Amino acid sequence: MGLGKTLLVIFSLLHALVLATSVGVEHATDDVSTYIIHVAHVHAAPPTHASQCMDQHAIAHYTSFLQGILPSHLSEPTPRLVYAYSHAATGFAAKLAKHQATHIVHHPSILAIFPDKRNELQTTLSPSFLGLSPSNGLVQASNGGGTGAVIAVVDTGVYPKNRRSFTVDPSLPPPPSTFRGRCISTPSFNATAYCNNKLVGAKYFCRGYEAALGHPIDETQESKSPLDTEGHGTHTASTVAGSAVPGANLFGYANGTAQGMAVRAHIAIYKVCWAKGCYDSDILAGMDEAIADRVNVISLSLGGRSEQLYNEPTSIGAFNAIRKGIFVSAAAGNDGPNMSTANNLAPWMVTVGASSINRRFPANVILGNGETYVGTSLYSGRNTAASLIPLVYSGDAGSRLCEPGKLSRNIVIGKIVLCEIGYAPAQEAAVQQAGGVGAIVPSRNVYGQFFLSSPDLIPASTVTFADANAIYSYTQSAANPVARIEFRGTMISQSPYAPRVAAFSSRGPNRFVAEILKPDIIAPGVDILAAWTGENSPSSLNIDTRRVEFNIISGTSMACPHVSGIAAMLKVARPDWSPTAIKSAMMTTAYEVDNGGNAIMSSVNGRAAGPFELGSGHVDPNNALDPGLVYNATADDYIAFLCGLGYTPNQIAIFTRDGTTTYCSRRPPIGDLNYPAFSMVFVRSGGQVTQRRTVTNVGANTNAVYDVTITAPPGTRLTVAPMRLTFNAQRKTLDYAITLSAGSSNSPYNAWGDIVWSDGQHMVRSPVVATWK
Repeated sequence: MGLGKTLLVIFSLLHALVLATSVGVEHATDDVSTYIIHVAHVHAAPPTHASQCMDQHAIAHYTSFLQGILPSHLSEPTPRLVYAYSHAATGFAAKLAKHQATHIVHHPSILAIFPDKRNELQTTLSPSFLGLSPSNGLVQASNGGGTGAVIAVVDTGVYPKNRRSFTVDPSLPPPPSTFRGRCISTPSFNATAYCNNKLVGAKYFCRGYEAALGHPIDETQESKSPLDTEGHGTHTASTVAGSAVPGANLFGYANGTAQGMAVRAHIAIYKVCWAKGCYDSDILAGMDEAIADRVNVISLSLGGRSEQLYNEPTSIGAFNAIRKGIFVSAAAGNDGPNMSTANNLAPWMVTVGASSINRRFPANVILGNGETYVGTSLYSGRNTAASLIPLVYSGDAGSRLCEPGKLSRNIVIGKIVLCEIGYAPAQEAAVQQAGGVGAIVPSRNVYGQFFLSSPDLIPASTVTFADANAIYSYTQSAANPVARIEFRGTMISQSPYAPRVAAFSSRGPNRFVAEILKPDIIAPGVDILAAWTGENSPSSLNIDTRRVEFNIISGTSMACPHVSGIAAMLKVARPDWSPTAIKSAMMTTAYEVDNGGNAIMSSVNGRAAGPFELGSGHVDPNNALDPGLVYNATADDYIAFLCGLGYTPNQIAIFTRDGTTTYCSRRPPIGDLNYPAFSMVFVRSGGQVTQRRTVTNVGANTNAVYDVTITAPPGTRLTVAPMRLTFNAQRKTLDYAITLSAGSSNSPYNAWGDIVWSDGQHMVRSPVVATWK
């Protein structure tokens, strides 16, 4: 792809832009594709613990099964098994001709069949910004930061060579005896050298990818191993549980001690994403293996847009992980600020949006007319000349987008170039190629006041779209426009206030089930410093020869591992809590105010953010340790929820796997799922909606009494019954209901409020959202 080293479209913004012009994967033939086939429990292969790339018994079982249900006249081309699934799902992935897939979908032993599809992959300061300290709170309660927890990172692999984030503290014990994972050695991944008590597992899953390619991976271009040649997986793995590294920085920016959230937890790597994508079949195989390995947390900084929960492999895999007591967190996606863009929407997963922290990397653009515009940059060199130098608009130099080879050298040489929207480092390379000495790049118009930092190749600044327009006007009106760029390094301050919801962070409402509020929570995901691969530059451009130990990137991919690490610590500190209780604790203790005491704002427009942007609020690790009350839910509750959605027996059996629930004995209202947030949907004429919840007292005071405070969404009347919950040793779990009455609305509309249960010590808050369709 032009200048760029190809990477999958991922939930980190740097790489999403790099891939924008990459070519797609071609199939070997137009007729043969990979399908994921879910089978009835009675036809399942016997579970084994062999790696999915080597489980020949299960492969043989499903090969024979497939041959048995295909009539002889449909036996060609010969089907080829790709994977067998035993833990995250029941069934297999196979390469089939379209006519074969069309035939077997009607067989009674087949629950469902879906085409394999490609998915998107979605810190020195963030631990302290989150209030984490080794001497108190959650870190102390989890034996120094998650000791004994194993976190599965399902991503692009890991690059541990000479990366201090994956070296082991001699005091770190081995992983628990229940963990069954291991590291796989290949010519490019020396497991003996790389794995230790920090990095305890490393596996890779590539069969779906190779099936889509139509040929084996070209190992001269990418590593068929757990080795990360892209950087994304290394970044997320070190964010979730990397070892403490003093003096970490990128070109001097964000200097400090970098460490993961759960600094004493163990990391297990499941590489499922490759240079041209993450395929459903590989993702499901990685999750299947992680469940079999008995990890404690699965972190998914990836996702895609599916039509329903039952054809979304991450939802299916996560359901079966939750049944095994494994917490699953996933990135919401980077399609904000548009509404209804959030991914990973299943209620049993924690869906994580991205927020800013109180750290900036200002790069001032100073014009000849005296105006100064504050942008951002991670440029590794010095300012442009102290004196003002000529400034030119790229459209006046042959290429509005600053494309390689299209800028006029005669016009650009020795000048700063104002480009239009694009990927800054690639545009800077084009400017440099044409003899330019600096660049100014606008952020996207829809991002409003928000912009992203880039590891700039030349002196450059990314400014807001509005500021870029003002600079453009100057280039067109001034007889001799001039400018200079001044880099201010790293600034940690109260201005602007933080956190703010990142412009790119995908928003709700939930497009599957409007009654389930998504995203669930936000966490740091803007300009996050973490470890990086030695196989790729910080800009992911081939022309960029720089290699770094740490990189600064943004995305909900970066937010997700923050929550995964916090969950691992909670798992250690509260071993009796279910994954749902951990999720509840995070959501009900999340905060809605920034470090200035104001409502958390949207970085797009500076207005107060609502639940469709920040979910229940910003994660607060220490308060989550002692939430007072939790909203628990079991697999049976989630099955009843699927029944309430109207799913068929076969669709529900895709989730349950074991055949125990194929017909719905009850179909409760979907809004009655015991979720820590409320979302109520009305027609334009309004009406009344009641939702029911159950809370469990997990506080130290067995005889706690909780009273409720109600803030109704504007234009509604909200009641709670009862308004007092009195717990004792025999009554640890109590029920209540809320009823929202709403008037009519002439157009689609959203409003929100909340309810807060308090015993004087705990504040158990749940957002309440009203939506008029």
